[in-house]
Amino acid sequence: MTAAASSTGTIPTYKWRQAPDGYATLRQLRKRGLRPGGQPVAAQLQWRSRFGGHALAFLYRIDLAAPVRPMTPAKAAALAAANRARRMCPDCRRDAGYVLPARYGTCIPCAFETAAAVIASA
Repeated sequence: MTAAASSTGTIPTYKWRQAPDGYATLRQLRKRGLRPGGQPVAAQLQWRSRFGGHALAFLYRIDLAAPVRPMTPAKAAALAAANRARRMCPDCRRDAGYVLPARYGTCIPCAFETAAAVIASA
């Protein structure tokens, strides 16, 4: 363990930008086309959050990482269907072209059309 690291339990903890080479976060692994591949967390990165607390990111060893599994045609079709369902308005049955806001549950025109009808009837 280096001077920049402290021990929290059994996982070495490093400060922001002080982790040694050979470690990467999940996002960094994915950018390299890798995944943890079943390996345990090797270390953690800690920094002070904007909101006053501390934030953590787990680090994995790059040399033990496995390549990302390729997207199969079945997975691609299932992902496309799920994304299409998130864009489909249940009221007008049209593809809104964007993910429907959870707040309304419908596309924006249908949501405001309903709101306008409620206001007009009052």
